[in-house]
Amino acid sequence: MSLALGTRHGCVMQSEIRTMSIACAKAGGINLSQGVCDTPVPREVSGSVARAVAEGCNTYTHYAGLKALREAIALKQKRFSGQDVDPESEVIVSAGATGAMYCAFQALLSPGDEVIVFEPFYGYHVSTLVAAEAVPVSVPLALPGWSFTAHDLERAVTSRTRGIIVNTPANPSGKVFSREDLEVIAAFAERYDLFVFTDEIYEHFLYDGHRHTSFASLPGMKARTITVSGFSKTFSITGWRLGYAICDARWASAIGYFNDLVYVCAPSPLQAAVAEGMRLLDDSYYRALSREYVKKRDRFCDALRQAGLSPHVPEGAYYVLADTGDLPWRSATRKAMYILEKTGLASVPGSAFFSEGRGDDLVRFCFAKEDAVLDEACRRLALLRKES
Repeated sequence: MSLALGTRHGCVMQSEIRTMSIACAKAGGINLSQGVCDTPVPREVSGSVARAVAEGCNTYTHYAGLKALREAIALKQKRFSGQDVDPESEVIVSAGATGAMYCAFQALLSPGDEVIVFEPFYGYHVSTLVAAEAVPVSVPLALPGWSFTAHDLERAVTSRTRGIIVNTPANPSGKVFSREDLEVIAAFAERYDLFVFTDEIYEHFLYDGHRHTSFASLPGMKARTITVSGFSKTFSITGWRLGYAICDARWASAIGYFNDLVYVCAPSPLQAAVAEGMRLLDDSYYRALSREYVKKRDRFCDALRQAGLSPHVPEGAYYVLADTGDLPWRSATRKAMYILEKTGLASVPGSAFFSEGRGDDLVRFCFAKEDAVLDEACRRLALLRKES
């Protein structure tokens, strides 16, 4: 038999995050590897699903999403970032932020185009680029503070560079790109005429006075920015698969056509429920997220320190990279498995977020858990100290 896998299969091999989640399930452990965010769904959102179904919102929607949801997204963007967005022509609702990013890459990138990614990176960004036959080019962020310079960007650019990805607040580092950071990127993008793909799904998870600046709100940047976000994290509905892209109408139509081809539409009753929830929830809900999650962050980072795993305390999002200290083994994968075996806690090997040969001294934990689960996770971390 001469049948064989296609050449693209290598870019969509099982992620380290998924691998550790499976291993955790087999061990009956606590999954701190995947950002599943199993905290309660707000009643304003969950309570609207049955009503949407009963009212007949069960068929295909427009490929760009329900009008009510697109309007709610545009209003939210105006409220939080001051941007004027046309819900008719500049918003595409997709199957999660991942789906929106995939459709954007397919629509706007050609085989061989290079796209700059900051490292540590979110692995799905890189895999999705490769699936579009684009070429990710890493710009390492420097500790302390996960910083970069304009010179770092200049060293990465070539005649084939087509875009740059900005994830703020960032997964896995928790870096919140400052306005000054973004202005450096904006000048660079303008100089080389680049698309800027932003992943802003953690925009409401901010700590220690840090503020989120939506890149498209910078002067002159709206026309070249594809803003990607979603509701999975904000409303704890990761399984609903609802995200969106906001961009200039010139790009939105092409992204929408790919969205139609791949997904047809996001689930219609869930779109309706989120639209209703966004109408009912005021700004205090979003502010409360930061207050709630900073407590989770601080409690978990203290437990990491006590266990001998020094945390790189995040400024935003709900992940923490921790140094593996004196744990046995050299590879991050073996260290993550060691932690799972000794404590029943699943983490992600740091090497999943770096180019080859880097990140073996780190693991990533997710602290988006209900307090009782997080308390148990902190108790189990102490077992590592007893082992040393």
